Amino acid sequence: MKKKWSILMASCSLLPLLSTAQDAQVFQKPSKEILELADFTRAPGVSADAKAENMLFIYRNTYKTLEDLNQDELRLGGLRVNPNTNIASATNYINKLTLRKINSNAETPIQGMPDNAKISGISWSPNEQKIAFLNTNNNSVDLWVIDVATAVAKKISKQALNANTGQAYSWFPNSTSLLVKTIPNNRAALIDSKKSLPTGPTVSNSEKTKSQNRTYQDLLKNPTDELNFEVLMNAELHTIDIDGNDKLFRAKDLFVEERISPNGKYILLTTLEKPFSYIVPYNRFPLRTSVYSIEGTLIKEINYSPLNEVIAKGFMAVKKGKRNINWRNDKEASLYYVEALDEGNPENKVAFRDEVLEWDAPFNTPAKTILKTEQRFGDITWGNDTLAVASDNWYDTRNEKTYLFNPSNSNAKPRLIFDRNYQDIYSDPGIFSTEKNKFGRQVLKIQNNTAYLIGEGFTEKGQFPFIDKYDLKARKAQRIYQSTFTTKQENIIDITDYTQLKALVLIQSKNEYPNYFSRSLNKKGTLTQITSFKNPFESIKDVSKELIKYKRKDGVDLSGTLYLPAGYDKTKKQKLPLLIWAYPQEFKDKNTAGQSSANPNEFTFPYYGSFVYWVTKGYAVLDDAAFPIIGEGDKEPNDNFLAQLIDNAEAAISAVDNLGYIDKTKVAVGGHSYGAFMTANLLTHSKLFACGIARSGAYNRTLTPFGFQSEQRNYWEIPSIYNSMSPFMNAEKMKTPLLLVHGDADNNPGTFTLQTERYFQALKGLGAPVRMVLLPKEAHGYVAKENILHLLWEQEQFLDKHLKTTN
Repeated sequence: MKKKWSILMASCSLLPLLSTAQDAQVFQKPSKEILELADFTRAPGVSADAKAENMLFIYRNTYKTLEDLNQDELRLGGLRVNPNTNIASATNYINKLTLRKINSNAETPIQGMPDNAKISGISWSPNEQKIAFLNTNNNSVDLWVIDVATAVAKKISKQALNANTGQAYSWFPNSTSLLVKTIPNNRAALIDSKKSLPTGPTVSNSEKTKSQNRTYQDLLKNPTDELNFEVLMNAELHTIDIDGNDKLFRAKDLFVEERISPNGKYILLTTLEKPFSYIVPYNRFPLRTSVYSIEGTLIKEINYSPLNEVIAKGFMAVKKGKRNINWRNDKEASLYYVEALDEGNPENKVAFRDEVLEWDAPFNTPAKTILKTEQRFGDITWGNDTLAVASDNWYDTRNEKTYLFNPSNSNAKPRLIFDRNYQDIYSDPGIFSTEKNKFGRQVLKIQNNTAYLIGEGFTEKGQFPFIDKYDLKARKAQRIYQSTFTTKQENIIDITDYTQLKALVLIQSKNEYPNYFSRSLNKKGTLTQITSFKNPFESIKDVSKELIKYKRKDGVDLSGTLYLPAGYDKTKKQKLPLLIWAYPQEFKDKNTAGQSSANPNEFTFPYYGSFVYWVTKGYAVLDDAAFPIIGEGDKEPNDNFLAQLIDNAEAAISAVDNLGYIDKTKVAVGGHSYGAFMTANLLTHSKLFACGIARSGAYNRTLTPFGFQSEQRNYWEIPSIYNSMSPFMNAEKMKTPLLLVHGDADNNPGTFTLQTERYFQALKGLGAPVRMVLLPKEAHGYVAKENILHLLWEQEQFLDKHLKTTN
């Protein structure tokens, strides 16, 4: 479990209004009640060292602005980057950092910070005495380091960094130097694709091999894109110490990943090679992985992975050859990697799907097998020479197995400790706690042959997080702590002291903002408050909030969080309009589909991703309503998608109606992404709703022919299912008012902005009551304040018109 911890508070974003013609619209703001909730000041995020002694407070703006989004951008190889700064164009920047001792209430300003800071990529040094971060200027990304003891920051890089693939630097284990990816001094100029004339057509070939790739965005399209992509990816590697001394480590190349060995003597480098592809993103281009000494000498080429355009069908399909290449956290310099024993094809029947091999530096002897897995390899938590924890899983059955195994003895059979449906949250045993070792890497915490499990604690009666001691020999768990809160929510972040048994926890209630506490795990369970963040949403502190449970007509248990306006009289039961927000999820059995992870004591944090704002406007809101889609046995969930969708909706409406709170003729449904797809289908195939709001969805499944969401089958295998599930194909049936919203720069696979544009054109051509709002410069999630406030205004106008206006 990671020792760093943080609160990342949800942001908000929004849209426009109503008419049959194209409107010239200016940005609007919602009513006072909603605006007071939406226009709030975000509390800082928090990151702490492993000993929970020092905290870093991380401040950023509640929203971005349209000006933030209005930057130069290149979309190449699956990346979106700013070519002037060489960092992802969607980076969420931090504008302020402060330090604080955990046992103090005073934040310490950090001296020497950059003016107008745009901070990202924060990382504590292995010894946690320094904190590195990136700062973005108008034309560069620079590397800065904070000294924790003195609270002083300084810039240490001389050349601009290349952060186009995300990772721009790594700490060496000595905590005094870093490996940094920089822009070459002689980097070629980018080509203006709008001005350059092509020298010929763009040609692609198929060689009679099946390649069922999902629908990717932002791919390379022509030779000019290839040249520009190569320019952006080119980088040098330098070693820089905390005093700013700079030394070239590797000359210019297409570096995509750099991993330093735990002892700091070797560096695992992965570079891109040609040919590039026009149908898959850059991480499936040819890759060469090699190990170099710290002096820059090539030690061993570890792997060459060719262009990976062809892959078998299904979520369990993987590439042939080595994958997941990385250093063991518990050894000085030992690589491990995974290879498929079924050629990466889940349709091949084999005794073992994957094997894990270990290869010790300097790689003079062959790699040795240390583990074989019956299902697809999941991950490993390293412990020591004789103990590690591994997991494998299989999507079709939703099964996950967890094993204890001896990495030094492949003849010793792995010991199975958990065998479960990973969607069965009520049986989740938790995850093993880890601690930093002498290399500064996370390894399994082992104390007297005992490990520790931290669980979320979902049960039929509610959520009660726990900590178990786990006897590694007997393979038995003993509970040493379980939360007993019934009016608050407690989340266990980590164990901070294994001797005195103390844990870091996050506690909140529906009206109390999440704050950190130190909890003693003894019988007294003493709590010591660490942070004191205030509730910025006081105006909704008196709203009614409860988790309601109900059943679908086939007996499946369902639930949702019901909000009623402050002061609502549950005895007089005034009939309210109801708003339902939901997102369908696929399951393989009714038992797991009926489980609930909702906690009514979770802090009520209104944001654009739900309808909670509208509880201030006299609406009842059923948030996060369960919409399971189940396919038991040989059946797939989508074989009966529409009927289950409607059954879920009927059950939700009836549950609230049976309480006597709503007018069943004034119900709206909404959702984002796959929830938008759900909304369009409900309005098309049922008469349950007065209107609906669908945001950033996909409505024509023939445009995602090789699978979507959790569907593995392609269009040509099940054309009737693809067609029946596609609202676009059934547009003539849609007669209910619909607000369509989409970001005009959506980069999510499958949800091209074109999906909404074409669906709107079909509905408008057929005379359906529909309004389309395209939010400028927004991707799949919305981030600009102007857009988010306008979205809220747009939704408010739409809902009031169709649910409050008397016809």
